[in-house]
Amino acid sequence: MCGRYASSREPSDLVAEFEIEAGNVRETVEELGENYNVAPTNQVVAVVERKNREQPDETIRKLTTVKWGLVPSWAKDTSIGSRLINARMETVAEKPAFKKAFATRRCILPADGYYEWYTAEEKVNGKPVKQPYFIHPPDGSILSMAGLYEIWRDKSVEDPDKDEAWLWTCTVLTTSATDDLGRIHDRMPLLVERERYDAWLDPLSSDTDDVLELLVPAAPGRLEAYAVSKAVSSVKNNGPHLLDPLPPDGEDPQDSPTTLF
Repeated sequence: MCGRYASSREPSDLVAEFEIEAGNVRETVEELGENYNVAPTNQVVAVVERKNREQPDETIRKLTTVKWGLVPSWAKDTSIGSRLINARMETVAEKPAFKKAFATRRCILPADGYYEWYTAEEKVNGKPVKQPYFIHPPDGSILSMAGLYEIWRDKSVEDPDKDEAWLWTCTVLTTSATDDLGRIHDRMPLLVERERYDAWLDPLSSDTDDVLELLVPAAPGRLEAYAVSKAVSSVKNNGPHLLDPLPPDGEDPQDSPTTLF
């Protein structure tokens, strides 16, 4: 699964990477700022492409913010979102919660990298030790995670023209982890390579077979992983120090009683 990630890119970097025209960046993107411990229910940055209302055959690419945890348009309330933070590639085109979004509401969730926890055989106080790892492109490029988004109508807000009347949410697509990362966890986010951005985001392309062909696991060596402090395990902790590799001796600053986060 993918349950935590880091997102610290400047909006200008994302505008350049995803070729977004001036005026198509929502104000909330600037307000969001850096987040080195993105967790479910957080607001996150997303790249979406919407049909142009004035020219139905054209689309507009936007940089916006959405809540992590997908709420299908048919949901009675938003509580389902906490259970839909990931969508499995193997079933995404069939599951009722995801199939509509997979057909026409695909997005990209930009990240620096994501966190995954390795469960060791050793135990402390009878509980397995879980060591977090940060998994990222070694060249420092943007990790473009494949996602889906939905727009849910909040009927408690009478005026449909108000922003509060519509809740935008998302989920991250996952697949089986590649051999080099599978030792840490058996699932990983699906990535969208740069040459496939246009096809993945295009809302006018709804053939699920064609869309599925766009999704391939990261090539071996595309990502690297290193152990980080257990501080990332608490959503209360945030900041660039969470990305610091553990020292060669493996001593975790989180285990030191004099360290404050």
